[in-house]
Amino acid sequence: MTADDSSTSRFARPQIDAAPAPGQAGLASPTIRGRRARIALFGLFGCGNLGNDGSLEAMIEFLRHRRPDAELVCICDNPDEVTRKFGIATRPISWSRYLTGVARKLDRLLLKIPGKMVDLAQTLRHIRKVDLVIVPGTGILDDFGERPYGMPFDIFRWCLGARVVGARVALVSIGAGPIRHGLSRRLMTAAARMAHYRSYRDKQSKEFMESVGLDTGRDLIFPDIAFKLQASPNPPPVSAGAERLTVGVGVMSYYGWYGFARGGEAIFAAYIKKLAKFVVHLLDNGHDVRLLTGELTDKTAVDALVAELGRARPGLPSSRVIAEPSFSLHELMLQISAVDIVVATRFHNVVCALKLGRPTISLGYARKNDVLMEEMGLGALCQHVERFDVESLIEQFATVVRSREAYRRRITERVRQFEDDLDRQDAHLLTLV
Repeated sequence: MTADDSSTSRFARPQIDAAPAPGQAGLASPTIRGRRARIALFGLFGCGNLGNDGSLEAMIEFLRHRRPDAELVCICDNPDEVTRKFGIATRPISWSRYLTGVARKLDRLLLKIPGKMVDLAQTLRHIRKVDLVIVPGTGILDDFGERPYGMPFDIFRWCLGARVVGARVALVSIGAGPIRHGLSRRLMTAAARMAHYRSYRDKQSKEFMESVGLDTGRDLIFPDIAFKLQASPNPPPVSAGAERLTVGVGVMSYYGWYGFARGGEAIFAAYIKKLAKFVVHLLDNGHDVRLLTGELTDKTAVDALVAELGRARPGLPSSRVIAEPSFSLHELMLQISAVDIVVATRFHNVVCALKLGRPTISLGYARKNDVLMEEMGLGALCQHVERFDVESLIEQFATVVRSREAYRRRITERVRQFEDDLDRQDAHLLTLV
């Protein structure tokens, strides 16, 4: 293993009985001047990304338990879906996205400037009713799949609105970087600079923000808040030893960092072809496979992979490859509880597999996967989604099979440390009140 195997966690353990440092101002109080505190949760929620919604759920659970008198509202991508799932009031991140017909055509003709002005006005209208804006986890400060005037501008606009009306801003266990477009980088860095409290889910996120000019001297590091989600008891599945395992293969509709850029289809096709070759190896060696997803759009990848497997092994019984949809991290964890080993691309597929103590191999598209795996002592089990070698993946899988019980014990201990660290963050946040 290339990672540190010591039992000491690398995450920050602040003195929770100390007064808040400058730049780490208190987050909220149950009542403000005789009324309920109003807390807004901001992020790309309700858009079909299970990891994002799991992060939101973890924060809602925390606030409802520790600040039951607070009034919650979610500023999100799909307000109707978030209200349906979590039963809280919502507001759209952007109103201009809902323009239709002549208004939409006119907005495009005028370079979308009228729409942005509408968004700014609506932001100020709604944010003035809020005391605190929390960004709960997610990779909110990267530009994966985003143009500058999408989420980079949206988070800048909402943070600016909060500061204008005197509301506090807290970025809690967020992921950051890379931000490849120069304008996106400036907008997101400016948004982070306006926050009163910042913590990152890993060291590399903090270092990235420091590299783009942010003063991170008082910022903290805590694990991804999805590790706080409650999971049902999940003993390792009963398998027939190393001869026949059930392997969870997490697939992703991946078309490159900017999915809208030229060449995306070729990237996707190469990924599916190599993944199919690995799955065929598993099947030919007697193992069963369960396909895992982390976003509703991943059905495209599932369908493509199943079709590729059908061409490679035409007579394969359907029971050998199970492909069931999941609509939440809880459903995803239920599926993972039925497998022995996980090979996954999406970050929160990896998070859920590790949370359940499953030996995991990462085929990640960003450094965040590698950093998490290194924290778990699994740094040797990582490859990049666009460059992974199938033969190397087969060797990594064989290594995990030989020592999977030792891996499971190591992961379980690390997850326990993660949960302790997140409890410390909870206590820290509450002490700041």
